[in-house]
Amino acid sequence: MKDPKINWRERIITVLGGGGFIGRYVCEELFKTGVRVRAAQREPRAAHFLQPLAAVGQLDLVAVNMLRPESLERVIEGSWGVINLVGVFGGDLERIHVESAGRAAELAAKTGAQSFVHISAINADPEAPSVYGSTKGRGELAVRAAFPGATIIRPSLVFGQEDQLTNRFGSMSRLPILPVLGGRTKFQPIYVRDLAQAIAIAATNPADHGGKTFELGGPEVMTMRELNATIAEAACQKPDIVELPDFVGNAMSYLGFLPGAPLTRDQWLMLQKDNVASGQGLEAFGVQPTPLAAVAPEWLGRFRKGGRFQGHHTRSQSTAG
Repeated sequence: MKDPKINWRERIITVLGGGGFIGRYVCEELFKTGVRVRAAQREPRAAHFLQPLAAVGQLDLVAVNMLRPESLERVIEGSWGVINLVGVFGGDLERIHVESAGRAAELAAKTGAQSFVHISAINADPEAPSVYGSTKGRGELAVRAAFPGATIIRPSLVFGQEDQLTNRFGSMSRLPILPVLGGRTKFQPIYVRDLAQAIAIAATNPADHGGKTFELGGPEVMTMRELNATIAEAACQKPDIVELPDFVGNAMSYLGFLPGAPLTRDQWLMLQKDNVASGQGLEAFGVQPTPLAAVAPEWLGRFRKGGRFQGHHTRSQSTAG
């Protein structure tokens, strides 16, 4: 819980990537605390949907270019806390995950911020075979060196209404046969609202969570095959799930640079290791984890035959009978 003796209306927390998939929920959680939120991203207009969620004067939408030090300094200056949500799967991962993350932490320390929360990933390791995992690992080192009291959060796969995970698999589940790569790799998918709540708590309570690293996952560990099956069920689809052999996935990954390729070489390398949280997890923040099956039908219903309301229509007929 945030310190009740602090006047949070006078505190600013800057959220780098505040209009993104995770950022929108982090901002929503921060609004509940009364803190002023500075949502920073490349195109602030794309985050206007946050405005109705905030009280008058509680939200500032600002532009930031993570690759320009002067731009970062401008949005971080005056912040009581900073949350870095910025991450990419393509492009210049070195500059985004390592250089800009370290620079943001350095500027936060320089300008007197009291908290810094950095979102990394499970399996982040400077020695990881994937570029994503290795840059995430070196980014953690850069953040910790610049801001020793930073909180580093490593989530497993994150799911929610706007995600690119369940929506993509839900669409694919309408096929009669659903091919799955890395079918035995294990994941611990976490609901975006649960993750956002933990991030907001960490940002407003560095006394309890600062200087620590947390790996966060949901209540269930499931293989890629089980994940696809759960998503298909939420979408009311019953495809035949076929696990593709590893040699097929390996071969396909070398063509990942082509438009429309199912996965990149880097993603295939990441699939070679389980993505499961260790440590205390969400319990450290007092957050009850939400199962995928409990919420996914809310947004995957549009993939069922007849649309999202087909299930309700069927139940009404059954009740009337």
